[in-house]
Amino acid sequence: QVQLMESGGGLVQPGGSLRLSCAASGNIRRIIAMAWYRQAPAKERELVARLTSGGETDVADSVKDRFTISGDSANNTMYLQMNSLQPEDTAAYYCNCRADTDYSLYGDYWGKGTWVTVSS
Repeated sequence: QVQLMESGGGLVQPGGSLRLSCAASGNIRRIIAMAWYRQAPAKERELVARLTSGGETDVADSVKDRFTISGDSANNTMYLQMNSLQPEDTAAYYCNCRADTDYSLYGDYWGKGTWVTVSS
């Protein structure tokens, strides 16, 4: 019912930057919040940053000084600007969307993920 298209991942050197994008489409009536999660090999998935429809943000302490979440509500798109990337940021980054659709309320939707690799 909601499709999430992530882009912007790739290989970057330590200290570099990347910008992830996530575009939501489908039978969306209302987006409640969008978020980025990440999962490194052999680790649990963790919240990186969340953006609510009201503009409130929640960013993990481990990236608070380096990552910025933003959104374009007119286009149902969310961004994650990642600066000063470090090897420990290497992970698959997943877009999450909580939304009301034509068929369900407060649904939870996930993208397929985009890999970010930080290495020299």
